[in-house]
Amino acid sequence: SKISVVHCFYFRGGAELLFDGVKKHQVTLPSQPEPWDIRNLLKWIKQNLLKERPELFIQGESVRPGILVLINDADWELMGELDYKLQDQDNVLFISTLHGG
Repeated sequence: SKISVVHCFYFRGGAELLFDGVKKHQVTLPSQPEPWDIRNLLKWIKQNLLKERPELFIQGESVRPGILVLINDADWELMGELDYKLQDQDNVLFISTLHGG
């Protein structure tokens, strides 16, 4: 069976406020037969980490517009977005560019 891997997820720019103000989460994702991709990761985050107002973070099965996603400091648009398969020790950074008034 695959070993569960620790990943770091970072929330910045106000996104952390939806996660009890915690900016860095070290997470061991449950083992599963298929590699974790971002699409499944977002579902997991919504179910396990998000504390409030999921609509400010998730829209449909993706992040809502205005949230930048960086995978190991690279724009996720270059990495395949929702289809990107998480690798061991990946860092995923979510930055909200939305600033409510």
